[in-house]
Amino acid sequence: MADVAPLLAPLVRRLLGGRLPVRLAAWDGSVVPPDPPGGAARRPTDPVTIVVRSPDALRRLLYAPGELGLARAHIAGDIDVEGDIFALLDLRAGLGTGRQHVTVGPTLRDLALVASTLREVGGLGPPLPPPAEESRRRGRRHSKGRDTEVVRHHYDVGNEFYDLVLGPSLTYSCAYWDDSATTLEEAQAAKHELVCRKLGLRRGQRVLDVGCGWGSFVLHAATRHGVHATGITLSPEQADRARRRAAEAGLADRVDIRVQDYRDVDDRPFDAIASVGMFEHVGADQARPYARALARLVRPGGRVLNHAISRPDPDTRSGVDDRSFIGRYVFPDAALHEVGHVVSTLQSAGLEVRDVESLREHYARTLRAWVANLEGDWDRAQRLVGPGRARTWRLYMAGSAVGFEAGRISIHQVLAVKPHPDGRSDVPATRTWLSTSATSTP
Repeated sequence: MADVAPLLAPLVRRLLGGRLPVRLAAWDGSVVPPDPPGGAARRPTDPVTIVVRSPDALRRLLYAPGELGLARAHIAGDIDVEGDIFALLDLRAGLGTGRQHVTVGPTLRDLALVASTLREVGGLGPPLPPPAEESRRRGRRHSKGRDTEVVRHHYDVGNEFYDLVLGPSLTYSCAYWDDSATTLEEAQAAKHELVCRKLGLRRGQRVLDVGCGWGSFVLHAATRHGVHATGITLSPEQADRARRRAAEAGLADRVDIRVQDYRDVDDRPFDAIASVGMFEHVGADQARPYARALARLVRPGGRVLNHAISRPDPDTRSGVDDRSFIGRYVFPDAALHEVGHVVSTLQSAGLEVRDVESLREHYARTLRAWVANLEGDWDRAQRLVGPGRARTWRLYMAGSAVGFEAGRISIHQVLAVKPHPDGRSDVPATRTWLSTSATSTP
């Protein structure tokens, strides 16, 4: 049989928009160099090689054409990227696919080309089982049981892995890179302080953090602002770690961490509620019930801050495609809402929206910092969670960073208040209360 890489090249060119701007290597050791640039065509600054390690990559594309097949092939190790993954994703971003999350390739437009190439390289066969890292959901969408299963699929992969990726701040949401923040940890502390300031926290208040993760925000709020903070999560691993952190900080009497669904919280009222990185998990059909639940739990005059990834186009559906890489491997059952819809949803629940802020550029920088942490200790990451999950997280975070930079996805903090019966909001009439620099000490 002829060298494999030249046989694969037409298919890879198709996937990459008609050109081969990167080096292509195949499992038999054969290589095809990049096509010479033509016109305004871009080539990556750093050398990038797409490595097709097995004909199984093509079998996965044949039976799951497009993004899902490519994701399965990459996670299974049948396709790999050597070099700067951002350089490859930047090339894909320039093709204008309009996708919210850019992965290694677009939807395949010609199955016949995949089948004929597979026949040439001698790899025809039945469908392969998906990688073990793919989510296998059971039960009714957004039932309490299924939501718990989905959250644990994403978060219960070992706290050591998240230590490696997130760094000492252990915060899995967009940081705030204000003028005082030079490190990821400082930027996350600045984000926590920004949320505290928007919520108007004062000593002795009761604060609820819905989707508290490893407890970083509640620890910050209790330490810096003297509040009594309750954090809820569906992940036992997160809760155990958050409780230990609270005890080590001497805050066990002021920080309560629970494994609890937000629909089961009944010890109201709270003076303030933070929902940071949680709204995406709620789902399209549950957005209004979620907003009503927050409105029920907060006292009159109390504030609610919703910090969530958003989609820019109000005319596209909010749910994440179940057959996408993100839908199967990263955030099953998730939904990204356009910020106008978020505002309307909160107001329909009786909450008055007072402030909206985009943090899009901040999240791109945060994701790049996480990718640097992951790649900086790549061998250990693979030992902790396996090569497939490590590849999943690198692709998801790098692709999301490029998506934020290109404006295909965004993120907003929306601050609302529950007015008193007479209409008073207890929110200052001017925005000077938001102008104070955020504290950046960890």
